[in-house]
Order: sequence, then C-alpha cells, then structure tokens
Amino acid sequence: MDKLANMAMFVRVVDTGSFAAAATEAGVSATMAGKHIRSIEQRLGARLLHRTTRRQQLTEVGRLYYERCKQVLADIELAEASASELQATPRGVLRMTAPLTFGSRRLVPALTEYLDQHPEVSIELSLDNRVYDMVNEGFELALRIGDVTDDTLVARPMQPFRMLLAATPTYLARYGTPKTPADLSTHNCISLSSWSPRDRWRLIGPKGEIEVPVKGRFAANNGEALRVAALAHGGIILQPEVLLGEDLEASRLVNVLPGWGSRPMPMNLLYPPDRRPTAKLRSVIDFLVAQFPPET
Repeated sequence: MDKLANMAMFVRVVDTGSFAAAATEAGVSATMAGKHIRSIEQRLGARLLHRTTRRQQLTEVGRLYYERCKQVLADIELAEASASELQATPRGVLRMTAPLTFGSRRLVPALTEYLDQHPEVSIELSLDNRVYDMVNEGFELALRIGDVTDDTLVARPMQPFRMLLAATPTYLARYGTPKTPADLSTHNCISLSSWSPRDRWRLIGPKGEIEVPVKGRFAANNGEALRVAALAHGGIILQPEVLLGEDLEASRLVNVLPGWGSRPMPMNLLYPPDRRPTAKLRSVIDFLVAQFPPET
C-alpha cells in the first residue's frame, strides 16, 4: 500500500481517536483503515497502537512515528501549496513602513513602478523614523537602516546606506574648501540635533576611519531642514547621498572631501517569518532587492 496514504490514515486514527471515525473522515471502510495501520506495523516490525474494545493508545514507537508523520504530511502540504502559490497572481493590500528620507526619495518611485506592473496590488506606506512592532501594528514589510537586532524577523539585505559631506559653491568660495577632514574644524558644520555627540563626526575614507572635531551654529531634527540650510549657504552638512543626489547633479551642492563620508550602514527589508509567504509579499521583496541590490 502507498506509504503516504498509510501515514495519513495513521494520523487520522490518532487524531480522531478511533478507526471508525478516521474511516468516515477519509471516506473508506473501517476495515480499510485497519489495513493501512497493519501495513505500517508490518513494514516497521513494531506495534503502533495498543488496541482495546473501547480505545487505542499509542505505543512508544507509535508516538514517535506519529510526530514524524505529522511533520512529513505538513511539509508535503506546504510544498504543494507553495508550488500553487508560485502560479498565483500577486494581489491584495500590503502595509509597509520605511524611514522618511529614503522612503520619500527613493522607495516611493520604486513602489510606483512596482504597482504599474502589478495592478491587483495596493500598498499602504508609513514613512517614519521610529521602529514599529510589525506584528502587533499590522505591517507585513519594513525597510530599516542599521544593524538588525530583532532575530524574530527575516532580513533581506539591500544596498548600503551612505552619507557624504556637501556644501554650496558659494559657501566654499566664501570660506574655503576643506582639503583634509581636519579642516572641518574651521567650518560651520551643521548637523542633526539628535546626534550624540554633535561636536564630533566619525568619517571613513582613504586613510581609514577617523573622528574629527566639528562645530556649528545651526542644528535641526530633520535632514530635509539641514539640506535647506546648506542650500542657503549655511555651512557643510553630512547627510544621506539619497537626500543630496539631485542637488549634487544640478551643482547646487558640491561634494566636500570626495572619498570621505560616514561608514555605510546596512539596509534591509524585514518581514515576519512565514512558512508560506504570499505572492504579493514575495513579489514586492524581489522587486525592491533588484532595484536596490546589495553589494557583492
């Protein structure tokens, strides 16, 4: 007899508590249910059940075999469901969270392109620099910058997140262009008010990683505010490349000390573990990793 059919019947007998109930559930006779169990016992050379007129009880071998059968049958069900899911069209609403700057500057255009390709998917995006509790707050996917500290989530690496130094040509013409990181100490360096300490910037470049003293007369709690201050010739900023890219391309800002910047931070897509992620979630993840591939 077929081994998988035998295993499925054995699990039914244990779960329902009787051969008759298992047979009814499977749509076969009680005699046929008994043949499935006897086939296993003959093959193993061991009894699986102690049978009485009123009930049956698992033997030690039967208990172990039952647990393994449950796992095998669950894995088979998962394999078949996953194969079917691969053919499914991504559909439904996906709730996602991401940091404000990268989300608004780079993620939103990418997601718009994704939605053009998948008309049956909708996305609800929350842009916020706080870390959400994904499960309790109902998010399926999160883009996070920095080291992953939550080992209960699955992480898919993306391209590193970089920050660089910039100022306007007018500011540099007025106060001079730094030639070395040490020259920053003579400039107005404007930074995030949340940085601690604000009077030292840690940079990495051709000579390794160093810490340089800086000072500045303006600070803000938002990178966009610092960008505006820099565009008003207010000083030198250390901010994400994604925030400053368009200004650099248009020469509104100039990269100061090319080759120097903050240490690249890891960027990951995080999602709760699921033995069978939906086609919608898989397709969004694969699309974004292809758009922002990790460095090899």
